[in-house]
Amino acid sequence: MSTLVRTQNAMTAKDRICLALDMDTAAAFTLANRVQVGWVKVGMELYTEAGPELIRELKKLGFKIFLDLKYHDIPNTVKGAVTKAAALGVDLINVHAAGGPAMLKAAAEVPSRPSIIGVTLLTSLSAKELGEHMLVDPPVVEAYVTHMAIQCRDCGLDGVVASAEEAKPVRDVVGDDFLIVTPGIKPLWAAENADQKRITTPAQAIKNGADILVIGRAIYGANDPSIAVQKIADEISQQLNVKS
Repeated sequence: MSTLVRTQNAMTAKDRICLALDMDTAAAFTLANRVQVGWVKVGMELYTEAGPELIRELKKLGFKIFLDLKYHDIPNTVKGAVTKAAALGVDLINVHAAGGPAMLKAAAEVPSRPSIIGVTLLTSLSAKELGEHMLVDPPVVEAYVTHMAIQCRDCGLDGVVASAEEAKPVRDVVGDDFLIVTPGIKPLWAAENADQKRITTPAQAIKNGADILVIGRAIYGANDPSIAVQKIADEISQQLNVKS
């Protein structure tokens, strides 16, 4: 069982916030030095620009690192990538659940690895895209996501990435000892997010069973990101009755 799974109940509200550093390197470090959250997410854009050294510098600031590169390739290639990520000291990585059982098992078998979660369905996709472009029939998002979550669990992964809309049905089928990381989080006071279609407030995401909330624009787009973080933490705290 993942260390992250074992410590879910001990998390403070800010431990559950993962700041998405979807920006260039200079802006990322400026923001990281302004806010107090448990996690930062380093995605493809930032990692492509800054590389492994960025991970080392962010670790020095005390953050847990979610390396969001969504590995999806043949099993041996993904196993090698997970091995390299483990050597960097990241705390959480993701792979595409659609890569299939052999790929998922290869990732899970890496020794001394970080926690691994499977991407069930990108939050930018809706039932319409699921049916028209991915040829899933019937195009039922919840059924597709829960199927992928079960597959990830059975292949030895530690959790999934899923929209908060699907967090409750996922939790119902996989149980408590499984991480659910949710992007697409937008507080009621935040600006509209045009890229993600299946979005939810922090409180509702936690209520639905999410463990870690990935939040970007609501924080870095705020006039004062530290105040935005505190408001989100307070919302989570009220839902869970824990320290913010």
